[in-house]
Amino acid sequence: MSTIQPVILTDHYDALVGFYTKLFGAEEIFRVPEKGPVFYLGLRIGDTDLGLVVKADPGAREEPRILLSIGVDDVDDTLGRVTALGGTISGGPNDMPWGQRVAHIKDPDGNPVNLTQPIPAR
Repeated sequence: MSTIQPVILTDHYDALVGFYTKLFGAEEIFRVPEKGPVFYLGLRIGDTDLGLVVKADPGAREEPRILLSIGVDDVDDTLGRVTALGGTISGGPNDMPWGQRVAHIKDPDGNPVNLTQPIPAR
């Protein structure tokens, strides 16, 4: 998994999967949920991971539709420093069923960023 991963928000899931697999040879590496309608699909292109998040209404074309997902050592600690550095907190932190602790922030320019940390196996 890449430390920094671009994630595309889309309501055109099938078209994007076809585009990235046929044009760049992307391979599926992760899917949530494993069966049924997809919420998240992880693709690998070369040595880089690309995420697709399926949203019924991902926003107007003028709004950000790509976010960065950045792996950190400690989501809670990192989240505590966001506002002092000019960012804003949008949500979280939350433990997700796919094994990550996730918080949503925006950088000082308003770009969406997910902070992620693996949840240790118990």
